[in-house]
Amino acid sequence: MSDVVVRTPAKVNLALMVGPLRTDGFHELASVYQAVSLYDEVRATLVPDGQITVRVTGQQAGKVPLDNGNLAYRAAALLAEQAGVETGVRLDIVKGIPVAGGMAGGSSDAAAALVACDALWGTKLDRSALLDLAARLGSDVPFCLLGGTAVGSGHGEIVAPALARGAFEWVFALDREGMSTPAVFAHLDRLRGAAAVLPPRIPEALMAALRTGSATDLGRALANDLQPAALRLRPRLAQVLDAGREYGALGAVVSGSGPTCAFLARGHGHAVDLSARLAGTGLCPSVRIATGPVPGARVVEG
Repeated sequence: MSDVVVRTPAKVNLALMVGPLRTDGFHELASVYQAVSLYDEVRATLVPDGQITVRVTGQQAGKVPLDNGNLAYRAAALLAEQAGVETGVRLDIVKGIPVAGGMAGGSSDAAAALVACDALWGTKLDRSALLDLAARLGSDVPFCLLGGTAVGSGHGEIVAPALARGAFEWVFALDREGMSTPAVFAHLDRLRGAAAVLPPRIPEALMAALRTGSATDLGRALANDLQPAALRLRPRLAQVLDAGREYGALGAVVSGSGPTCAFLARGHGHAVDLSARLAGTGLCPSVRIATGPVPGARVVEG
């Protein structure tokens, strides 16, 4: 084959609990991820010159790097190095996931590049080997391969499927500008100061809500230790969260490091109403509806 297309989802953190800063510069994390139906598409095309190139179109495409600052580029390069591949690839990325929005857009593209290039080059790595490569690329990349609902540990890179049932309707309020994940973590450290930080633990109420599939209980249990830092850096997000709660969201939380705000709806009809009301506030330039959980990066053509 000369082309492979992979569709890859965004993620929302149902819980993101941040522990102490480790000696390697990462924070110890305990996270519950859910993949949701906002997608990027990555097309991998064989090129004969051995080069890796990236082209990006779609929403906020101009904000995405095209060199080795791009995680998809680095994913292709890492796979080629590990598998001894000398054939090149062009990666055409169509963005539908917010850029720097706390929804793992870059990590999801990296997962897609691994899946696409593995199929294109015929390297035939098993899922475990791909997950190992993904963990070397970034904290969220392994989950974007796995998809569904999963528990993350370490600095987020160790993932395992969660015992969960049911499907959930989400509304995402996008902000005008992305946020730097390292900057949000650094601000959290400043807010904590010299206070002792305990190892992170996922709220049992959240895991219980997933086991029963109760959207009401899940909404009450959403948690994000990064949220106070994100709100300090971007105060208007507090107004967005308050508006969503006023319009009946079962839960409202900053997604990951922000600035996207996630709202859990009672069902599809409520999601449509909630998205319209949020759009009407003028507080956010774009509002998207999605469902979760959905699968991780998957080949859709090729």
